Parts: sequence; structure tokens; C-alpha cells
Amino acid sequence: MADRYLSFTGTAPGRFLTRRLGLPQPVPLRRWSAEQQSFTGELLHLTAGKSDLDLAPVLARTGLSSGGDSGDRPAAVVLDATSVRDIDDLAEVHAALHPAVRSVAASGRVVVLGAPLDPADHQQASVQQALEGFTRSLGKEIGRGRTVNLVRVVDAGAAESTLRFLLSPKSAYVSGQVIEVGDTDRASVPEDWERPLAGRTALVTGAARGIGEAVAETLARDGARVVCLDVPAAGGDLSQVAGRLKGEALPLDITAEDAGARMAAALPDGLDVLVHNAGITRDRRLANMPAERWSSVIEVNLASVLRTTDALLSDGLLRAGGRIVATASIAGIAGNAGQTNYAASKAGIVGLVRSLAPRALPEYGVTVNAVAPGFIETKMTAAVPLFIREAGRRMNSLGQGGLPVDVAETTAWLASSGSGAVNGQVVRVCGQSLLGV
Repeated sequence: MADRYLSFTGTAPGRFLTRRLGLPQPVPLRRWSAEQQSFTGELLHLTAGKSDLDLAPVLARTGLSSGGDSGDRPAAVVLDATSVRDIDDLAEVHAALHPAVRSVAASGRVVVLGAPLDPADHQQASVQQALEGFTRSLGKEIGRGRTVNLVRVVDAGAAESTLRFLLSPKSAYVSGQVIEVGDTDRASVPEDWERPLAGRTALVTGAARGIGEAVAETLARDGARVVCLDVPAAGGDLSQVAGRLKGEALPLDITAEDAGARMAAALPDGLDVLVHNAGITRDRRLANMPAERWSSVIEVNLASVLRTTDALLSDGLLRAGGRIVATASIAGIAGNAGQTNYAASKAGIVGLVRSLAPRALPEYGVTVNAVAPGFIETKMTAAVPLFIREAGRRMNSLGQGGLPVDVAETTAWLASSGSGAVNGQVVRVCGQSLLGV
């Protein structure tokens, strides 16, 4: 369903009226397209403290350069604050960004680079944690479709995949996030950054429509051979999606006890990317929720994910260098009235990531991450009552709902062969929702 308010604020009367009434003034977001794959304009590289991070070669490969159609407005600003260790250093963060932040182009990017917290140095840990509050607050005030994110990094090379994503139109609906990137030993460089999944096989559950369809399309664009899984009742749509992507359709009820074995049988040559996207809602307040509504949501959204993940890992189906990307939700982080079942299932996904990620990497060579969508424009949200739908759209820093492709692009970044240093992360795709953290 079209966002009429967003369209209205793009007109002269709409801008005048919303400004006078103090209403949100969202701007259309710049997203990736085949015609415009990256931003044009200057990338402003700033430093707070005396950093040893060898960042310039990585930034030079992001596609941003001096000049372009943004005039004197930088398309992106990267602030290296990895060496900030005390209060005086923290003052340099303000000094660096204060004069620059207003000049960032509409739909531009601000990325702050921080260091992991040092448990042996409470001064360093304090000021590095301060960067998180700074980044989230700046994201809520910067406006005009611009995003602000914090990346904790120890090696610039290991962060290249993450910086390419955050400094591109692919991250249009990702803001206010804190992403930790591990050391360079986990990272690899794709032969072709435009097709980082070339030669890899991906399985996407819930792929017949909506977000799952967008994920399958995006992984295929990035070079993957995609196996599309959904319930047999969606077989017609599933076959169309798989056919369009030159992939394979796998009609299968993910809740079946033998689902893992059947997935393995359909993938005799192994699997590189497993995307757990299938999910359902059965909303009702707890006092009015029968057991069936509770159990069906838990079974589809969480139990099936646990069973099939364990089965595929134990059978060795996921190859070394593989990726598991599960779908959580901001409902699982912040809670939502009428969704105790759904929120419980999605919080369970967060628990899965936090527990499995540290073990899956050394034991299986596989990373485990999650995306947590906020208000995404789908057929499901189009059926939400008007006032609730409008609240969902406006209650974030970007003032609008996201699109399925926003979740898909984030999933593709986590699935990339270049993202091996990103592990155990839960990344919200919510335009920096005003709910949750």
C-alpha cells in the first residue's frame, strides 16, 4: 500500500503544512538500483585521536570519490574514533563532526568507527561506550533520510564488507545500529564484490512471497544459486519465484520432524547460506490467546529453526565459510501488545544467535547472525488498521516504513563471502525505531 503521507510531504503544500504543524517530514530514501549502485560525491574521512587504523585503502574501494553530483555536500562521513581512550579524546568526536554534520547530503551516511571495549581499562570502556549513545542520538536528529551507525572494529580490512554496505544505498533503512566486526583472520575478499555469492548455494525459507521473495531475489543478484523453500500450499507462487531466479523450488513444511533430513536430501552437494525467514503471526492478547495460537507461532518461528539448524550442522551440510542468517524482529527486542507469542519466538532467535555464534565459528567455520525488521511494507502490514499502520511508519528516525528489499539487502551483506568477520550480530532493519535499543 502506498504511503500517501510520504508522497504528500514531497509537495510544496505538504512541506509547508507539516513544517507549520511540527509533523514528521520524511524524504524518499535512496535505495540500490542497477542504474545507481552507489552514491556519488565526496567521502569525508575524519579522525578523533591518533588512530593507527589503515582505513584509506578500504574507503577508496567503496565507490565514493571526490566531486560528483552532490556539489560541496559530502555523500558520506566516516569518523575514525577507534583510538578514543579518555575524556579529552572524546571531545575530539564533537569537534570533528560538529562542523560537518549539517553538510551531509540528503540520504547520506555517517559511520563512526569505534574500538571494542577494554575490560582492563575503565576509562577507555567508558568513552567507547559513550560513542554508542552519541551515535544513536545523532541518528535520531540528523533527518533528511540520512543514517548514522557505529562499527566497532580492530582491523580495517576485516570491516570492508560492512563499510561497503553501510556506505551504499543498500543500507537505506539501517540506522542507529552498533555492529561489531572481528579480526581479519575471519574475513575473505570476494573475487567480485558485485557478485560476492558467486558459486555459492543459498536456501531461503518462506521464499514464496514478501520478505522471503525479496531475499531470494537479492541473493540471486549477488550470484547465489538459490533454493526457495515454502509450504506446499504456496507451491504455485514458489515455483514462479524459483523459475524467475533460475533456482529450485522446495515445497516443504518447515515444522515437519524430518524437515532437516529432507532439506539435506535436496542439497546433496552441500549448502553455503541458510536464511531462516519463514514466520507467522497469530496475534491475540495473552488473556484471550488459546494454546493453539501460542504453539503454532512458537513452532514455525523458533522450534523449526532450532531443529533444522541443528540437523544441518550435525550432518555437515553447511560448508566451512557458510552463513546462517535468521529473522528476528524488533517485537522480540522491545515487545508488542497482542504479540506475546510472536515476541517470544523472535526473542528466542536472538538467544540462538548469541549462544550459537561463538561456537559455530570455531567448530563448523560458520557465522550466525540475525536481522530484526521493524515496520516493513508488506501485504500483512497493509491489513493493519490505519492509525496503527501510520504509527508504525512514523515512529522511527526515518519517518517511514521499510521495504522488503531493505531486509533482503541486510541479509545479503551478512551472507556475503566477505562478511566472515561479522558474527553474533542482531541488526535491526527498522529505520531506527523509537522502540527498543
